[in-house]
Parts: sequence; C-alpha cells; structure tokens
Amino acid sequence: MKYLLRLLRDLLERFARSLDLPLLAALAVLMGVGLATQYSASGESLRGVAMQGAFFGVGLVALWAASRAPARLLKQATPALFLLSLIPMVLVLFIGGGKYGNHWIKLGFFNVQPSELCKLSLPMMLAWQFDRHALPPRFGVLLKALVIISVPVGLTLLQHDLGTAVLVLATGIFVLFLAGTSWWWWGAAGALGSGGFALAMFAPITWFSFLRPYQVNRILTFRNPENDPMGAGWNILQSQIAIGGGGLTGKGWGQGTQSHLNYLPEHTTDFAFSVLAEDFGWLGVACVLALYLFLIARCLWIAADARDPYSRLVAGTVGLSMFAYVLVNGAMISGLLPVVGVPMPLLSYGGTSAVTLLLGFGVVMALKQKRHGQRG
Repeated sequence: MKYLLRLLRDLLERFARSLDLPLLAALAVLMGVGLATQYSASGESLRGVAMQGAFFGVGLVALWAASRAPARLLKQATPALFLLSLIPMVLVLFIGGGKYGNHWIKLGFFNVQPSELCKLSLPMMLAWQFDRHALPPRFGVLLKALVIISVPVGLTLLQHDLGTAVLVLATGIFVLFLAGTSWWWWGAAGALGSGGFALAMFAPITWFSFLRPYQVNRILTFRNPENDPMGAGWNILQSQIAIGGGGLTGKGWGQGTQSHLNYLPEHTTDFAFSVLAEDFGWLGVACVLALYLFLIARCLWIAADARDPYSRLVAGTVGLSMFAYVLVNGAMISGLLPVVGVPMPLLSYGGTSAVTLLLGFGVVMALKQKRHGQRG
C-alpha cells in the first residue's frame, strides 16, 4: 500500500512539475464558477454545461502540453505558429458562417472561431520580433510590428467581428507597451483614437462605409438606449436590470428572473456575467473579479521575473489581455461601452475562446520554467 501511494505521488509530481499551481488553482475555481453560471443561465440544462466542461477538458490538456514545451522551442516555432493561425483566418472568409458575419468554421458538432487563435499567436509573434532587436524598439522595428498587427486585425474586420478585432488589436498594443515604446507614439495614437471615437459618436454616418447597419445601430443606441427600449436598446437595459436586481447578495443560484424568463439576450454567452450578478449579487461579482485580478497579477509577476524579452512580453500580454476581456465585457453589460460581442473569459459559453485562453496560460507556465532553469 505504501508503495502504491509513493508511486501515485511520484506520478502526480511528474505530471504537475511544469504547472504553476497557484495559477492553475485560480483557473480551476474560475472554471467551476463558469460551469455553475452556465447551469443557471441555461435554465438548469446539463447539455450546455457538459459541452462547456468538455471544452475545459480539452483546454486543460492543451495547457498541460504547452507547459511541458521547452521555452526555446516555443520561441523558435513562433513564426510558423503565427502563419498557421492566419490560414483559417483566410479560409473562414470563404467557408465560414455566423449570425452577423463569417466568424466560424463548422467542424462536426462544434464550431471553431479562428480569430481567437490570433489573440495568442499575434503577441507571440511580436515578442519574437522584438526579442531579436534592442528595446525600446526603433522606428523601423516598430513599423514592422504595426504591419504584423494589421494583418490579423484586418482579417478579423473582414469577418465583420468588431469586438474580436478590438481585442486582437489590444493584444498587439499591450506588447508594444511592454516593449517600452516611446510615449510620443502613445500620445499620437491617443489623439487619433480620441478623434475616431468622437467621429463615431457625433458623425456616425461616416461609419456606414465599413460598419454594418446593426453595428452602427449599436453605437447610436449606446449613447441613449432608452430611445429604443424594445429594439436596439433591449440588450443593455435588460442587462442593467439583471445586474441591479441582484443587489448585494443576489437572488440565489438559479433564481434569476431575467435569464430564466428569457428577458436577457445571449444569457449563456455575452451576458453570462449579468446572470452571475443577478444570482450572486455584488459579493459574487467581487469574488469573481478578485479571481481575475489574481490571474492578471500572477502573469505580470511571472513577466517581471523573466530573464529574456520574449518571455516577459508574452507572459505580460497574456495577463493584460485577460484585463482587457474583463474590462470590455464588464463595461459592455453595464452600458458603459457599446455591445460588441465580447465574452467574459471562462464564464461565457464558448469552446475556441476557452481552449485558446487555457493554452495561453500553458505557454506562460512554460516560460516560467525557463526562468527557474528547469528547461531551456
């Protein structure tokens, strides 16, 4: 018996040797909360919960496999991985489907969203590019980086997926920020961004050339959803009712009325966080946000502890990307940003996003191993 216990312990130690246990524990708790939210949001249906659990299982296998990969090999394979991630981005334009554009490629009984892969491959590619040059980046290197960013962002915009395009762009911006890009560039970019936002708010007719009517309608509705409460403003208003209805402690797990009575749209995907807020109240929201904060801080700690620019930029960007996802979705369901179809990480239903996210954390764990000299 003692021999079997010792053998089991050795096997577990070998299995977990490359894993960052604090990071994995926080992810496990968050996935558990996600499954509980899906159960409530789907009207206590086990089918969606089982599917999401299966996606989490695939993601955890991907996380473990990535964590076992030598950091040197990850760096060397980065250009090839980036190019491979662009192939389905092109294919989806011709064979893809989706409610509002060509977002998905159907593979049997589930769909794959290629743009999700670029949220990881793009920062890895930029980190590889910057790792080959002195930092902060000079003008020529920065120009190459902007060209690299424009490719997946442009392909995502061609899919008419504005929300994902914003997040893909954000991952590229985070790498530029962590690479120490001059503040002069950020000032110029901020001025252009502010001008573009003002143009969208006060002269939205100019957006019709490259935005679909429903996207323009969302921007217009964002300014005052009460103008069309039964139409374009319905999503935001019902989400605000769900969040406010939860109060401090919530109505109880599975007791929320907005999702169960089908007032809240997309309650298993984009507005899953609204379901959690109605069920568990502000205390539940605070606990989940604390989990997200821990994941972000852990990635940034690993980045700060890294020895080489590639590891530092990739690990830091994975953490900051999580911050962007939470910020955009939280602001969207609260009515502080237009509805752009951005899910809440590991809480909203989605296979490709969950697997890609967990894979990214696996890459972070692999880079952490390099810092401690366990693998090259």
